[in-house]
Amino acid sequence: MNKKNLLLIALGIVLLVIGFFCLAQGPAENPVSLTVAPIILCIAYLVVIPVGILWFGKSKKKDTQE
Repeated sequence: MNKKNLLLIALGIVLLVIGFFCLAQGPAENPVSLTVAPIILCIAYLVVIPVGILWFGKSKKKDTQE
């Protein structure tokens, strides 16, 4: 894992915290807890964290043939 992977995973964790915070807001009829929070949580769980785990990126090794 390189720095970009760790930043993506950290971004996913921040999105999870924001999503659960939005989910806990207000009564059950609150539009933030009904629509915004599930969208943020799905993006975090299904996109950001898996991309952070599976992203390989470009290797910086240079092959020198002599």
